[in-house]
Amino acid sequence: MAGTADLIRALLPPPEVDLAQVVRDDDAFTASVAAAGDLLDPGLESAAFWLGGGRSYRGVEGFRRMWLDWLEPWETYHAQVEAIHEEDDRVIVLIRDRGRHPGSDAEVELLAGSVWTVRAGKVTRVELYANREELFEASGFSPP
Repeated sequence: MAGTADLIRALLPPPEVDLAQVVRDDDAFTASVAAAGDLLDPGLESAAFWLGGGRSYRGVEGFRRMWLDWLEPWETYHAQVEAIHEEDDRVIVLIRDRGRHPGSDAEVELLAGSVWTVRAGKVTRVELYANREELFEASGFSPP
């Protein structure tokens, strides 16, 4: 699937976009989903893994709920793609996240990542990992 990585890259916002603001704003999130067109499968499965735990979600609204849960402790949150690797119907995205907690001027940096599964040109599953080691272990991908 030569275009799978390009499809995922097109869905990811540039690093200057504050994800916390976009996801929390109903209109901005709706516009983001509309911009994705029909690239998100209606039965989309999402999962977020942090601090040794995780949670699963379903559908496009579940995708938003996952992001709201992920971003809850952050006032601002930016993600910069460091690398994208494609393997069969899955794409691994290595991300350098930076965020700021409410009431703090200090930014925190995370080396995180995600795994996106694409079938028939639609994203059918997204997994977010706050820890790259967990991402590599769970996904079976090898570190670059």
